[in-house]
Amino acid sequence: MTQELGSLARTVAVPYYEAALPAHDRFHAKRVRDLALRLANERENTVDRDVLAAAAWLHDIGRPRERVGEIDDHNDWGAAKSAELLTTESVTTDQINAVKHCIRTHSIRSSSPEPETLEAKLLFDADKLEAAGARGLIRLACIVGERSGRAGKQYAVIDDSSIFGMETSDLPDITLLREWAKERLNLLYTAPARRLGESRWRFMEEFFTQFEREIGVEGER
Repeated sequence: MTQELGSLARTVAVPYYEAALPAHDRFHAKRVRDLALRLANERENTVDRDVLAAAAWLHDIGRPRERVGEIDDHNDWGAAKSAELLTTESVTTDQINAVKHCIRTHSIRSSSPEPETLEAKLLFDADKLEAAGARGLIRLACIVGERSGRAGKQYAVIDDSSIFGMETSDLPDITLLREWAKERLNLLYTAPARRLGESRWRFMEEFFTQFEREIGVEGER
């Protein structure tokens, strides 16, 4: 193997994101890679940055196929496909197994195993932080859009209908984004991620306060 593992992973991963929607595309993968390495720089422990970067590039390659029903679980499929891709490039077995573990454990799904290595925890945290802060709000809105498109119907409402004297909707409202973000931030493993999560959550609280003012819950000032 002559190419750096992280760069190699990018090369083999990008084609799998061609059919991805914005919340899980190659730009998301790059942001997760960048954030994971940033978190790694704040750790005193030794981190295998090659494995971490490679896993970040590859962690969502199965998302487009899962979205259209071709596969059931993008975590397991992505781990297996990543191993196949890296094996053909003569990556060591230890590195491949480390990348597979990161990919299998990056999700918050109940079926996902717990991340055991530092690299897996950093990938998990970076991926969850992608749902917090300013960019996180936009990304969560994209995810709502993805689910709406898949369901073929409106998935969430924006306004609180009760303040207009209208019939209450049984669809999730804007608080869905708050709940999704908070759920992910509560699961973070590493201290650097929790510190960054607190900062991003403060911004989100300000956003939601302003949002409520604009729709008249407290009255705009």
